[in-house]
Amino acid sequence: MGCITKHYLNEFSILGVWKIEEDLNTLLDLASLDNDEKKKYKSFSSNSRKLEFLSVRALLAELIGRDAKIVYNKNNKPFLKDGSRFISISHSHKLTSILLSTNEKVGIDLEYMSSNITAIAFKFINRKEKVTKEQEDRRYHLYIHWCAKEALYKICDKEGISIRNNITINPFVVMESGEITGHVHTNKINESFELFYSKYDNYAIVWTKKNWKTQQE
Repeated sequence: MGCITKHYLNEFSILGVWKIEEDLNTLLDLASLDNDEKKKYKSFSSNSRKLEFLSVRALLAELIGRDAKIVYNKNNKPFLKDGSRFISISHSHKLTSILLSTNEKVGIDLEYMSSNITAIAFKFINRKEKVTKEQEDRRYHLYIHWCAKEALYKICDKEGISIRNNITINPFVVMESGEITGHVHTNKINESFELFYSKYDNYAIVWTKKNWKTQQE
């Protein structure tokens, strides 16, 4: 299927989602790998990891052109090689997502919703957070919290952050899509963020963007 959404959030930011239905050869043609990327691609032993890798490059080419290339820092945080935009990437099951902005830091996370998230909720939900007791909404509500925390973890560059203890999502009534707020508090960061969530098939997707600096910058 390829790109299922290419959404311009404003004149600076773009969000894309790719549904992986192609085989490896088709994605290879769409991804336009350079020599370094070809070497990395060949290092993967599983086809699923290869498909993820190629879908990210194919979606990036669809969003901003085939010359765009991704590099990673020591913490495996992605950057565009030419430094032209901030970037955040997420993939789960058959979906890949990319959020790009020329003037704001970004974070995005998507997750395929399985039934076992309730059993591990204690690992990421803290005492300040409220999750509905309505069974038909509870799983989605938990996944919104999880994806929101992952998106904030990414926008804050990951280091020294506990998803349960340092990130709090303010209470909200769960809907099909909506806007929520979250707060990140560490010895380097004390920031509130607006986040946006939606559902696609059995996936939860949450993203955020903001122009801000840590206390050490």
